[in-house]
Amino acid sequence: MAKHHPDLIFCRKQPGIAIGRVCEKCDGKCVICDSYVRPATLVRICDECNFGSFQGRCVICGSQGVSDAYYCVGCTRLEKDREGCPKIINLGSSKTDLFYERKKFGFKKR
Repeated sequence: MAKHHPDLIFCRKQPGIAIGRVCEKCDGKCVICDSYVRPATLVRICDECNFGSFQGRCVICGSQGVSDAYYCVGCTRLEKDREGCPKIINLGSSKTDLFYERKKFGFKKR
């Protein structure tokens, strides 16, 4: 998701011992490049991204996590797994625009 949306920002702090999780929608996806091929390295996230209500949340979209997150072989070879915590910390302009458009027209979420 972050590869296709350049306005999303990664946390990039020093990862701790916490293991990153992904939801059902993002399951099997590489955290960095969004590929579904050859998961290799387990994702570690920083302690701040795993604290309180953020514990067990999806690294990519923030919903409830169901399985462990992995980096693909390509990102591991390029050492993108060592750049810091991969959790996305902002919503992005497309989601915020959608929120305000729904609010403007009075649409309710089903």
